[in-house]
Amino acid sequence: MTSPAESSADPPFLRIAAELRRRIEGGELRPGDLLPSTRQIVREFGVAMATAGKALTALRQAGLARPVPGVGTVVDTPGVSPRTPHDRRRPAASLDRGRIVRAGSAIADAEGLAALSMRRLAAELDVTTMALYRHVAGREQLILLMADAAFGEFPLPEPLPPGWRHRLETAARQQWAMYRRHPWLAQAVSFTRPLLAPRAMVHSEWMMRALDGLGLDPATSLHIHACVAAYVRGVAADLESEAAAAAHSGITGEQWMDTRGTPALTGPSGGTAFPNLALVPLRSLDLDTLFEFGLHRLLEGIAALIASPPP
Repeated sequence: MTSPAESSADPPFLRIAAELRRRIEGGELRPGDLLPSTRQIVREFGVAMATAGKALTALRQAGLARPVPGVGTVVDTPGVSPRTPHDRRRPAASLDRGRIVRAGSAIADAEGLAALSMRRLAAELDVTTMALYRHVAGREQLILLMADAAFGEFPLPEPLPPGWRHRLETAARQQWAMYRRHPWLAQAVSFTRPLLAPRAMVHSEWMMRALDGLGLDPATSLHIHACVAAYVRGVAADLESEAAAAAHSGITGEQWMDTRGTPALTGPSGGTAFPNLALVPLRSLDLDTLFEFGLHRLLEGIAALIASPPP
């Protein structure tokens, strides 16, 4: 028989709470286990952040969960002895740097770079925080290793394809795909203090080789590489905040423009307050279309430089 909490007429947060309760009562989640975070609930059930938070609150009010500062919400079933931290933690010997980096990337992909801390990562891996420091020096080194791994997922072709323009376009598209997969990465990359990750430097070397034979001095080649890479990173800088906004509000950027764009362009009397902006279709500023437009204009400028280099 379907319980009241599982009724399709109930609010989404109650249905989610009922599903998590089923997992607890069925033994999938045991006392002391970490419950899904609000962002994980958003991804799994396709709801807004506020709805996910209400579901966890409902479990706490039912006495099935409790918050643990710096860790998250854990199962707290009355009458059942929770596993001790020693029981829950996996042996430190099972850790290695690759596993730590993959777990860190998964947290940052799902919740943003701000959500990543050594304590949070230790909870995700069921180890002590100190166990992590045997493999990485701290959060700064962890992010460097995560970025290096991300660049390694998108190797550039060897041998180089023909033509400098095709080569630079190939590199730019690889980097755009990389930022799309890992939105947090744009916040980790800097051009004033370059990312000294080996596989990121492989990308830099490849892009400079793409300009071989054009008569450019090394500094100009470096500047061309940096301009292209900085352009891609600049457009990608909004990917993480957009993903967070969509998760929190439950609406996409396109839906936001549909509901907010028209009123913003309309004056108080119902007329057009911004006539030039009003002529543009509301969804014209999609990040992918902006990336394509800017990339081609940038390559045209580089072509002009190559055709007529300054003295």
